[in-house]
Amino acid sequence: MPWPEPVTLKGRHATLEPLSLSHLDGMTEATKDGELWKLWYTAVPSPEGMKAEIERRLGLQAKGSMLPFAVLDADGRCAGMTTFMNIDAVYKRVEIGSTWYAKRVQRSGLNTECKFMLMRHAFEVLDCIAVEYRTGFFNRQSRQAIERLGAKLDGILRSHQRYANGTLRDTCVYSIIASEWPAVRSHLDFQMSR
Repeated sequence: MPWPEPVTLKGRHATLEPLSLSHLDGMTEATKDGELWKLWYTAVPSPEGMKAEIERRLGLQAKGSMLPFAVLDADGRCAGMTTFMNIDAVYKRVEIGSTWYAKRVQRSGLNTECKFMLMRHAFEVLDCIAVEYRTGFFNRQSRQAIERLGAKLDGILRSHQRYANGTLRDTCVYSIIASEWPAVRSHLDFQMSR
C-alpha cells in the first residue's frame, strides 16, 4: 500500500477529502474568488488551468510523492486545495503545502482546522518525525499563518526556485518535529476553541 494512503478528514469548519476530477467545477469556482492566480508570489491555478492542476497533483500521487486533498467548507462547497507533498516514506516526513483557499474562507477558522487535521494525522496516525512547511519570502500572509501554527523557521533557501514570472524565489522552510507536537496541539486546540 502507498504511504500515506488516501483518507477523508472531517472537522467543524472543513472536510479534507481525496482530490479527484469530480472536484473540477467546484475548484474552478473557488479559484475565481479572489483571483489568487494573479498574485506573482503564489502558484494558484487559474480557472482555465484547474483541470491540468488536478491532473498534475493526481499524477504526483500515482508516483508516491504527493497526497492531494480537496478542501470543502462547512457547507460542503469547494474552498481550495492542500497536500501532503515531498513525501518521505522511509524517514516518515511530509510537507504540508501547495495550499490555496478561496478568498471567502481566508482568515477564518478553516485554515487552522485544516492544518490541525493534517498534522494530527501525520503525527498521530502516520507516526511522522517531522512536518514541514515552505513558502516564498515575499508571501508574508503565508509566513505569518505558518508561524501562528507554531512552526519554527529552519532557514531560507536562497534563489531556490523561480516564480512564474521568472524572478528568483527565496524559500522559507519551517517545521514542527514530533517532540513539539503535544505543545503545538495544545496551542491549536486553544486557538480553535476561541
